[in-house]
Amino acid sequence: MQLLQKCSALFILFACALALLVLPQQSISSASHLSSPAGPQSATEADVPAFHNEAPTGALPATMGPDNFSDPLAQNAYALAAHLKKVLYQQPCYCHCDRSQGHESLLDCFVSKHGAGCGVCVREDLYSYEQTRKGKSPAQIRAGIIQGEWQSVDVSKYQTPPAANK
Repeated sequence: MQLLQKCSALFILFACALALLVLPQQSISSASHLSSPAGPQSATEADVPAFHNEAPTGALPATMGPDNFSDPLAQNAYALAAHLKKVLYQQPCYCHCDRSQGHESLLDCFVSKHGAGCGVCVREDLYSYEQTRKGKSPAQIRAGIIQGEWQSVDVSKYQTPPAANK
């Protein structure tokens, strides 16, 4: 009889432990489904950092001036960002500063000093500039950024001070 009680107690403990492992996962899945108005995102959609789908309706904040930085690459990145604000507003930033710093798009990186110290931000900025010059739309640029095309930007072209560049 005692053996039967011990086995029953062990079975109940095992069932409770299993329930504790499974239920929190189901709760998290349900909560994420409820928080997304368009339904659950796929894994790839969830990995895309924050960005805006459309151009802003109001004024955008100023980017920091290139003269705030001594590094020519940072100077060029900030000078170009000042001319690309509407484009950068619509781009994600793959350094995931949306998670760590609350940024809502790539533009936020250049409104602050963050962009100067981040190679990801700089490359995405330069990529956006190059693609804009090729006539690409912000949505097309965003698709390229999501595909990782920004990683192939040759930053050596931007190593001279802005006054020397065209």
